[in-house]
Amino acid sequence: MNAIPRYRPFGGPALFSAGFRPFFLAGAIWAALAVPLWLALYRGIFALPTALAPAVWHAHELIYGYGGAIVAGFLLTAIPNWTGRMPLQGVPLIALFVIWFAGRVAVLVSGAVGPWTAAIVDLAFPVVFTLAVLREIIAGRNWHNLAVVLGLALIGTGNALVHLEAVSLAQTAELGNRLGIAILLNLIALIGGRIVPSFTGNWLRKMKPESSMPKPSGIVDKVALVMIAAGVVWWAFVPDGAVTSVGLIAAGLAAGLRVMRWRGVATVAEPLVFVLHVGYAWLAIGLLLFGTNKLYPLLLPSAGLHALTAGAVGTMTLAVMTRASLGHTGRDLHAGVGTMAIYVLVNAAAVLRILAPSVPGIGDATMMAAGVAWAIAFLLFALLYGPLLLRPRA
Repeated sequence: MNAIPRYRPFGGPALFSAGFRPFFLAGAIWAALAVPLWLALYRGIFALPTALAPAVWHAHELIYGYGGAIVAGFLLTAIPNWTGRMPLQGVPLIALFVIWFAGRVAVLVSGAVGPWTAAIVDLAFPVVFTLAVLREIIAGRNWHNLAVVLGLALIGTGNALVHLEAVSLAQTAELGNRLGIAILLNLIALIGGRIVPSFTGNWLRKMKPESSMPKPSGIVDKVALVMIAAGVVWWAFVPDGAVTSVGLIAAGLAAGLRVMRWRGVATVAEPLVFVLHVGYAWLAIGLLLFGTNKLYPLLLPSAGLHALTAGAVGTMTLAVMTRASLGHTGRDLHAGVGTMAIYVLVNAAAVLRILAPSVPGIGDATMMAAGVAWAIAFLLFALLYGPLLLRPRA
């Protein structure tokens, strides 16, 4: 195992001393803003100067805007541990962050600056970031994690497919957003499958040494990863059909079997650990709901999709953001009242968004409540964790 590297001395703002700091903070702020903007668009309160259709913009910004930021923040923190190389900080980190931020502005005003300009500016981030990650993995000879580079390349491909429709070259925006969701879910399955049992085992050994530990990774996990990858990627390209439904159900069962092996119930006393299991459970629930609902419609088609996005992506990313922010700024790994409120709000947002289309008479109000809960969860992260991310390590 490679040693955790030390950071270079950095005399600039603490925000740019480590990759998780600017991307977690800005990603949370963008998530808190993007959903209320979408709800205002949905209600016809105003229009945004974007060249993307409103629903496409909503999905794109939560997948490639918010999702891209959180993936970047996590990997910029994790890769030095994988490779033993020095982390990205200072001017290179500032440059990478500016490229991401420019993409958000460009897509937002793409109707004014032109879809080609917006596409070039927005796609610069996944290209530069993927090349930077590839360079680190090759330099550190960390071949085990090359799959992450493939995932990043596919995220960039999905983003490009959205822009191809914006510039009137192909009708691929929905495919692009589905591909982005599929890759985010695969990253949750892959990386979550490493960190959830690892952090759970660490906590149990410290707090409940007499308790049985999470099952070690083995053939069950490898088969589950293949089934999840096959199920969600097949859905991205063939969203309808019986084969898609069966694949999603099989993937959901595989994800559920994995999370049941990790002793999540034993960690209820520490929400910082337990929420990781909740996030992974949302992956299983969402896949099962999505697949089952396609065969036997009980809820509207969007229910399964929002279980995977608001539920799995929203909960798991906030779980990682809170834990990493505490640990890497030198704070105790314990969830306070504010952090627990973040977890409750994001899960409430997911449940409300799933139910909203199926609630007679108050569907719009339920969807608005889901959006408010989501926005407050991420705003609360920015308010509680922003001061930690802006200050040097304790």
